[in-house]
Amino acid sequence: MNLAHWLERTARENPQAPALFLGQEQVANYREFQARAAGLARSLRDMGVMPGDRIATFVKNCPQYLIVKYATWIAGAAIVPINNKLHARETAWILENAAAKFCFVSADLAEPLREVTELSLVDVSSDYFTDLCNLKPLSVTPRGASDLAWLFYTSGTTGQPKGVMMTHGMLTAMSLAYTNDVDEVRAEDAVIYGAPMSHGAGIYSMLHIRAGARHVCPVSGGFDAAETLDLAAHFGSVQMFMAPTMVRYLLDAAKASGRKGDGLRTIVYAGGPMYNADIIEAVEHFGPVFVQIYGQGECPMGITALSRHDVADRLHPRWRERLGSVGQAQSIVDVMIADADGRPLPAGQTGEIMVQGLPVMPAYWRNVRATEATLVNGWLMTGDMGALDEDGYLTLKDRSKDMIISGGSNIYPREVEECLLMHPDVHEVSVVGRDSAQWGEDVVAFVVAAPGATVDPAGLETHCLENIARFKRPKDYVVVSELPKNNYGKVLKTELRTRLDAKS
Repeated sequence: MNLAHWLERTARENPQAPALFLGQEQVANYREFQARAAGLARSLRDMGVMPGDRIATFVKNCPQYLIVKYATWIAGAAIVPINNKLHARETAWILENAAAKFCFVSADLAEPLREVTELSLVDVSSDYFTDLCNLKPLSVTPRGASDLAWLFYTSGTTGQPKGVMMTHGMLTAMSLAYTNDVDEVRAEDAVIYGAPMSHGAGIYSMLHIRAGARHVCPVSGGFDAAETLDLAAHFGSVQMFMAPTMVRYLLDAAKASGRKGDGLRTIVYAGGPMYNADIIEAVEHFGPVFVQIYGQGECPMGITALSRHDVADRLHPRWRERLGSVGQAQSIVDVMIADADGRPLPAGQTGEIMVQGLPVMPAYWRNVRATEATLVNGWLMTGDMGALDEDGYLTLKDRSKDMIISGGSNIYPREVEECLLMHPDVHEVSVVGRDSAQWGEDVVAFVVAAPGATVDPAGLETHCLENIARFKRPKDYVVVSELPKNNYGKVLKTELRTRLDAKS
């Protein structure tokens, strides 16, 4: 059941098949990929890493990430991929909470992290890393379906991240469902990693490895629309995972340069609201290359899918409604809409989205309280509100946990609020999302000054940059004399959003 067997099998069947690329340059075929991963696994074992241990990565998108991930699995350990956009202090907290043995880092991310952690850091671009990969290969360590494979940290309403425990069985089920419900994967395909490999893009790497496809990391280390168009035209038969904002940027760049997206075969989009006008325009320009999925860390990539046909269909009498949905339940889960007491609701009514099935997590890492609140009677309480129609298409309505999705990244207001409340000039604060055509949502902070103090937005900006990731910081600070509250003292965020809507 160890997912590393998929790399081992592909390397045995097609050793000379091209595997890893940095830009247009091939850096390894599948035999070399497997040998380096197994050599690094031997080094990890020699350094004391045992089955069940955690190995972290804090890297930009690069081929070495895949080598580290598979080395970790070969050694029987679990990978802890950390979003490279996070602040060093946030990363250090995750490393400590996960009790990671080592952390592999990109060179430019290493120094800030060294200032806040004593954990051993290994630069993936160093000669030392290369030497670690050159040892005698280690055989794949047997693992069971319930064994931890990936510890995924997602922010929570408590202000601290929660570690989602993803098992080998969960990720195997999700991968197999992809080929049934999302898209076919072929050896001639190339997957371009523009979105963070620590998240959805990297989760999809397993099935592409089993198919023997090519893995392309942009030289930029992330997403650049022009670079993506160039790589797609060069490699052909390209598959990608994108946030809706990335689709918009790609479309704008293609139109500006007169390009039609040659080489793009499939773009799977998720991670935020996709406006119907944007996806209609994208399909008109690029053709029927889009598939939408809906998932969350607790059920990675595996809740629903809106097929290529449904995204491109303009003949069905309700095609616009379907295009505004996130599709139908994938074949490995059951999806239910329930009221506040967990009772099923009929079609068309809005309630909390609940999921059960093979890709649902067993628990949060070392967080019994959060686990008990999220896994109830065998169902995952997603915290998202939605409605199912008569044909089983799910439409998201709202997020009951007030989560903000900006540029495809999840931002929880409580985390930003707690950061701002550390500033001496801030007495009270409430953070909400504001609709943004560019990012999906912008973070906006309503701030009440401390007695005798004056709020300086520039000072708050500096404070946020020193304590949380740049993408989480508010785009605007609205200074108010008081926050609207109900009789119980709870801030009325709906009223704050109404104020923003009135000003737009």
